[in-house]
Amino acid sequence: MAENRYYGVRVEGAKYGVGFGSALAISISYTANHSILWAIIHGILGWLYVIYFALFRS
Repeated sequence: MAENRYYGVRVEGAKYGVGFGSALAISISYTANHSILWAIIHGILGWLYVIYFALFRS
């Protein structure tokens, strides 16, 4: 029974992490490019765009 509870916590944490990464990517992209289309594309990429922006564009 303890295993099921641990698994539920991991799934919920991963779900919220992906949502936050997408929101962060959208806000960074729109601020940098002022384009809704690029913001949507970067929102799909999520954390990949956030890491790219942190390494190469800041």
